[in-house]
Amino acid sequence: MPAPHVLLLFNQPVLPPDHPDAAQEHEILDTVERIRRVLRDAQFETSVLGVGQDPSELVANLQRIRPDVVYNLFEGLATCGETEAVVAGLLEWLKIPYTGSTSAALSLGRDKFRSKSMLIGAGLPTAAFKLIENLSQATWDGQWPAIVKPAMQDASVGIEQASVVSTPKQLYARAAVMLERYCEPLLVEQFIRGREFLIGLLEEESAASPSGLTMLPLAEIQFVPCAEPLWPIYSYDAKWKMDTLEYAATPLQVPVYLEYHLLNKMRQIAEKAYRLIGCRDYARVDIRLTQIGEPYILEVNPNPFLNSIAIIDGLKSIGRQHEQFIVDLAWTALKRAGKPLPLTKPRPPYADSAERVVG
Repeated sequence: MPAPHVLLLFNQPVLPPDHPDAAQEHEILDTVERIRRVLRDAQFETSVLGVGQDPSELVANLQRIRPDVVYNLFEGLATCGETEAVVAGLLEWLKIPYTGSTSAALSLGRDKFRSKSMLIGAGLPTAAFKLIENLSQATWDGQWPAIVKPAMQDASVGIEQASVVSTPKQLYARAAVMLERYCEPLLVEQFIRGREFLIGLLEEESAASPSGLTMLPLAEIQFVPCAEPLWPIYSYDAKWKMDTLEYAATPLQVPVYLEYHLLNKMRQIAEKAYRLIGCRDYARVDIRLTQIGEPYILEVNPNPFLNSIAIIDGLKSIGRQHEQFIVDLAWTALKRAGKPLPLTKPRPPYADSAERVVG
């Protein structure tokens, strides 16, 4: 039988090069090439399609190419993040199988206010929070310090050292800047001090857990003391700008080990959050752990960055290949759609290198 045709779908960069948020758009280009190389070496037929501002072009190209499965690497246009869920919805409408979470889960994962409201409703721990839609609402009755972030962005967009505020005056000033910059609601949260962990979850038939999820070994964002006083946050600069002090002060350590009772508590919380948001195939749950061992969910991230060292080294530490994980995602999507499959699952022949970015 012919090799299955996998179409890699990704978001074309749309911001001008000098835009302050432009750096996070270009990582996807390298990711597409890496994943395409893995799939080609595993004997899949591959093609790539960048998504731009015109949705009619996307629909026309999907109907022209007619792939067996879409490898969904589309993260939403930087000028309209809601398109992340819209594109998944188009794939559902056209009945094209694809990897990763559904449109519903992607929409919830991006909407921090509603996802946190659901976490609270389900009895899962997350910091106290409030939505600010205009400056008249820029107040805070909770504990200080607090952190102010865009309610509908991801990839740490809009998160800076100035995002952490300690007084009503600082909160008002920060809200004014962010409302003007992003023209969208803001989320104010109580700032939780503690260690920050990234919990990768893979949905697998072979999972040992009754939940059907395999938890990767923990990754921890280290907050290293440095010459300048910095709030311990994973800001935009820390994530994307390698020449900054914040980047140097936030190395990622993988794997990290905790006492069994803490690890088990975090596992249970992460698995419940995964199911609550409706994630599929893989996701990441970010958690802060206080000094007295209380975990707080920061966010649930459907379809996190696939070339993250958190995933690559996490898999490696349990004796698994990142390349096989990449292949397995395409295989799972094909099986989910009932597509004809080769008799044996393809196996890529080589190992890849890790990147630090966690997405």
